[in-house]
Amino acid sequence: MSRLPVCSGANAVKAFEKAGWIKDRQSCSHVSLKKAGERVVMTVAKHKELAPGMLRRLIGDSGLTPEEFANLL
Repeated sequence: MSRLPVCSGANAVKAFEKAGWIKDRQSCSHVSLKKAGERVVMTVAKHKELAPGMLRRLIGDSGLTPEEFANLL
């Protein structure tokens, strides 16, 4: 398994948008993302640095691999 990149919540949202996810709504410091054809709604905290476990879960929910996500950053 490869190492996860260190990134902020804002950078993660930008990377997921490049992968086809769309901002659904924002509530304070959390952004909800959805994608056509997916039943999953992802919620990304806009922290300065996302915890590795949280980032790993978001990447898994999005259907990306850590390498694909790193290339989108």
